[in-house]
Amino acid sequence: MMNVLDAIMKERASDAAAARRRVPAAALEEAARGRTHHSLCAALGGGGPGVARVIAEVKKASPSAGVLQPDYHPERTAAVYAGAGACAVSVLTEPRHFLGTEADLRAVRSAVALPILRKDFMADPYQVIEAAAWGADVVLLIMAALGAGQRDELYAAARQHGLDVLAEAHTGREVEAALALPDAVVGVNSRDLRTLKTDLAVALALGDAIPRDRLAVAESGIRSRGDVEGLLAAGYRGFLIGESLLREADPGAKLRELAGERPPESDRGRRGHRIGPEPCVSRHLLSRAIRGEGRIEGLAQPLPSQPSQQ
Repeated sequence: MMNVLDAIMKERASDAAAARRRVPAAALEEAARGRTHHSLCAALGGGGPGVARVIAEVKKASPSAGVLQPDYHPERTAAVYAGAGACAVSVLTEPRHFLGTEADLRAVRSAVALPILRKDFMADPYQVIEAAAWGADVVLLIMAALGAGQRDELYAAARQHGLDVLAEAHTGREVEAALALPDAVVGVNSRDLRTLKTDLAVALALGDAIPRDRLAVAESGIRSRGDVEGLLAAGYRGFLIGESLLREADPGAKLRELAGERPPESDRGRRGHRIGPEPCVSRHLLSRAIRGEGRIEGLAQPLPSQPSQQ
């Protein structure tokens, strides 16, 4: 019998094939060329001792929780997150089980200047190009759903298009697969996507498997400041949190409580404001900027043209 994860991956592969027939990849690549990159690596690197860096999630529904926000305005929620000190925003774009859309991501992009994760089930490099064209900065690669060849193909597509990668694992073997992607942020999901059962002990146990020089993000099942403190001690720098925020009347206050940080004096992260520390700029992103194919948030001025090598 097909499990939940396999079923969704099959659906999304079919969706990508249909989308490619409607909109050629070349048209998406043209749309993505002017994208400004917001570095997740830089965003996760900020904050003082004991301060959690929260990737705050917007979604209308989930298979495990049902409809979370009947009156769904992801851009408004994202703006609240930005004002409360979120380091990034995760946007669900899967349409059947999470009721997400392209329009949701575009709306959030218009509202905040934080890094945006396209949270979806990546089965085809076409989806990576979509993410860049829609304004995302990061894509999720689920190690449990990908063979080595498909994983490497999707990772290469993300780096080619200047996107960061959150490589998600749920087991020790999957952590090893995530670590094999050299520039990826390693995410450990305490929810088993095959069964939808959540156990925070999974992230706590796997923290030791991730070298301290790799950025690590804990995902799912984070409900209290005590949960966050335990995960900080296990080596996690970032925390992807959705339902615990969305169920609150004041998600901004809950975010600040979980992060262990006072409210900022200004609305950091809204459009027009630089966010966080200087970004981690890869050689690939620098080369794109030099060629005039995009901007990198945080660079003080455009990069000069380079003389050709004869």
